[in-house]
Amino acid sequence: MPRLRQVPRSETDDAFVLSMYDFLFDDRDPVSDPGTSTGTPGDWWTTFALVPDVLKHCVRGFALYRSPERVISPALRELAQARAGWSSECQFVYSQHLKSGRGIGLSEEKLAGIAAWQVADCFDETERAVLAYTDGLVQGGRVADGVFETLRHFLSDEEILELTYITAMYIMHAIMTRALRLELDDIPERMVEAFGPYPATSNVIEPE
Repeated sequence: MPRLRQVPRSETDDAFVLSMYDFLFDDRDPVSDPGTSTGTPGDWWTTFALVPDVLKHCVRGFALYRSPERVISPALRELAQARAGWSSECQFVYSQHLKSGRGIGLSEEKLAGIAAWQVADCFDETERAVLAYTDGLVQGGRVADGVFETLRHFLSDEEILELTYITAMYIMHAIMTRALRLELDDIPERMVEAFGPYPATSNVIEPE
């Protein structure tokens, strides 16, 4: 279960929240009868509905990155968003943007190659520069000079700013989704000790 309370349809009178519920879930209550058309529970929406203006801010961000006013290529944008999900270990962001990438015409070969783009031969030089830049963003933002200069060879300053903003926005969503255990990331902690059949000290080498 998500770590925060979800908002049933009957417990909100916020017009924006209700419009999102209608759009995504028809007339169902998304808490008692969950599920979206992309195969996720939909609890990102029902949790963010706790603070309606935060939900509205997020939705405006979604509209911004899909706006026809954007100069960054949709294909590069989706490669970066899917890679951000993979590198952030957020299955929700990764899975959703594989679907989005497929929707704008990215090949199955490229979608499958995102996980190991460094050794995939299906990406051109521009795409490889974008994927390398994305990894630098996920790793804290200190992008190596060589990576940035290569990116700048292919993209304008305006394209780089849009790419950075959009990708960083989805890194934020990846972090929040994992922290709150929403959607496909509502899973047990994976980094746990694996206990063996021997006493804990039996195979520990002590320094002399």
